[in-house]
Amino acid sequence: MPRLGLRARVSTTVAVGALVLSAAVATLSYQFIRSSLVDERRNVVWRTAYYDASYVEARIGGPDTDYVEVLSSFNPGRGRTPVLVVAGTPYRLDVAGVDIPRNLAEMVEGGQAGRQVVRTEQGPAMIIGIPLSATTQYYEIVSLQELDNNLRQIGLVLTLVAGGVTLAGAGLGWYTGRRALRPLASVAEAAQGIAAGDLNARLDPQAEPDLQRLAASFNNMVDQLQQRIERDRRFAADVSHELRSPLQTLAAAAAVLERRQDHLDPRTADAARLVVEEVDRFQQLVTDLLEITRAESELDLSEVDVLALARDQCKRREIDPALVTVLDGEDATWLADARRVEQILGNLLENAERHGGGVVAVRLYQEGEHNVIEVDDDGPGVLPENRELIFRPFVRGSTAERRGDTDGAGLGLAIVARLAESHGGRATVLDRPGGGARFRVELSRRPQ
Repeated sequence: MPRLGLRARVSTTVAVGALVLSAAVATLSYQFIRSSLVDERRNVVWRTAYYDASYVEARIGGPDTDYVEVLSSFNPGRGRTPVLVVAGTPYRLDVAGVDIPRNLAEMVEGGQAGRQVVRTEQGPAMIIGIPLSATTQYYEIVSLQELDNNLRQIGLVLTLVAGGVTLAGAGLGWYTGRRALRPLASVAEAAQGIAAGDLNARLDPQAEPDLQRLAASFNNMVDQLQQRIERDRRFAADVSHELRSPLQTLAAAAAVLERRQDHLDPRTADAARLVVEEVDRFQQLVTDLLEITRAESELDLSEVDVLALARDQCKRREIDPALVTVLDGEDATWLADARRVEQILGNLLENAERHGGGVVAVRLYQEGEHNVIEVDDDGPGVLPENRELIFRPFVRGSTAERRGDTDGAGLGLAIVARLAESHGGRATVLDRPGGGARFRVELSRRPQ
């Protein structure tokens, strides 16, 4: 089961706290109100019953008294039913009324007044018994239905209030969690910007006084990261640049050896050939390293005719320019850094020719907020588990061997990925329908 997020946990905690507190307050309030109303009703009923009993007692004149007439001579009010018991014989106005509980009858017959709450078909009722003489007892049955309805309504209102307080607590918890986590959202945005290559992203220490230490530590970390990346980039650029001079000297010497191969014995000629190949490979490696370091610099944006650029790169590599197409007649003039787009196209075409069995198609089109370059080859494709590794610097191994890579340092596709990122895009590789690989490069239509 996935764990709840911090905002959800804050909202849940506040909601549960509000529920417990509101339920406790509602329960105590209900008990207090119920106790007050019941006591008040009981006292009123008790006093009224004594008054009615006195009235009935005054009307009883002798054995010939019509007890039903006596009960009919006064109006006890709605919800109150009088019952007169004389020598064990009950007299009442209603034929099918509530029976007097035996324990209450025994108490009243013993000369002690009492009362008891019973449940009837019409609802709760209170029976008050008052002894008038040794053989006469007066009972009054008072309906508590109205009181019961009032208590039900009060309970419903308190329940709704408790539910409303709980919902309000959940809303307050959500709002509080959102406010509390807002500074962390800015931290996440800054971290995403840094991950995307924006090393100028910083936090404002004054935005949240309680998070000044976090903001200062975060900014200090980014400063040190930026300095380290800059040092590494400068070091790689300096090393690559310093290597170019001795490499040019070696290349010149190797060229002399290559021209004089016919005058050398076979073993010396083979050694000279190996020297020439390794010097060429070394020069390409240094050039690629310089390209990677340049990918971190600012873009030189202009309107670039990518169709003409792609066909020119094909001609340089003796690839049929007709393989380059613009889908659906879309505009092939893009806002981009011409040198970097040229490098992307060149590296993709070189990769397809050297390691992918040759170029099958080159497509240029626009998709949403991106300009897209796709290069299809006729090779064995790239295994799914290697589709991210293949864009990392110096990655060869099983991936390179599967694609027929026998030389190179594994920097061509890494340069493509870096140049795509500098344009606010990315480089990916997919399966080509029918076999082979499809290298796809997305470039933002509004690069920064």
